[in-house]
Amino acid sequence: MEEIIKNLRANGFEVIPVKDGEEALKTAKKYFAHVRSVGLGGSVTVQEIGLLSWLRKQGSFQLFDQYEEGITMEENVERRRKGLLADIFVSSSNAVTRSGYLVNVDGAGNRVAAQAFGPKKVLLIVGKNKIVDDVEAGFRRIEKIVAPKNVERVNKKTFTLKKTQKYTVQNIQSVFVVIKKTDDKNRTTIILVDEELGF
Repeated sequence: MEEIIKNLRANGFEVIPVKDGEEALKTAKKYFAHVRSVGLGGSVTVQEIGLLSWLRKQGSFQLFDQYEEGITMEENVERRRKGLLADIFVSSSNAVTRSGYLVNVDGAGNRVAAQAFGPKKVLLIVGKNKIVDDVEAGFRRIEKIVAPKNVERVNKKTFTLKKTQKYTVQNIQSVFVVIKKTDDKNRTTIILVDEELGF
């Protein structure tokens, strides 16, 4: 873990190691004290630690919550667009390599776009199960673990939105982004959790 943290920091990422989801939530809350708007990227991890629920209860900032029950697909897309210009964008990463690279895939592209550029700040909550040896291992993790589980998750959501499109392991992997480093030092904060979270 120490080597990964060192490499991530060398690549321009701020890294905060924590022991579990409870500590991750406590740490994450500190980043919302002075923000006016918050964007979201699809993340089971953010839900698991209770951060999504906590964000929804706050009234001090505007939350572009595309996961709110009852909204139309048009509103869902609009909120994703607005999230790209938020003060802070909250998500996770599909994989983190030992050399300190972030490996991600997205269906629509908003989550990976925000990680690369747009929001003033990016906050990623990452469990130790996301750590892989290299970029190719990250791609394999996405193919074998991330994509199948996300297909199941998003197809349930599309049903509630009365959307006709059904996702597959192939079409959910539309946009791949590998972030090797960032020149905007510490724009991206990674709360690295010594616990398995999300998928």
